[in-house]
Amino acid sequence: MADDGTDELGGRLERRIEELLDGRAATSSICPSDAARAEDPDDWRDLMPAARDAAGRLAARGAVQVTQRGEVVDVATARGPVRIRRPR
Repeated sequence: MADDGTDELGGRLERRIEELLDGRAATSSICPSDAARAEDPDDWRDLMPAARDAAGRLAARGAVQVTQRGEVVDVATARGPVRIRRPR
């Protein structure tokens, strides 16, 4: 476990999110499921809560923004689909 309490899976998902965003245009966004699928193509659905948590940690550090219908939201309280993008 990392010093900040992030487990190994959470750290990998954070890196996946960063890598996916790095590979896209600055104006693009990804779905947490993209990171989950990149980590485990077969059982990605089981990773969705951890992927959303990873996005929340990155957002708390200012590395990303989590959006819903184009508006920045707190992923911890957002219900339904969200997107992850670089800060604008």
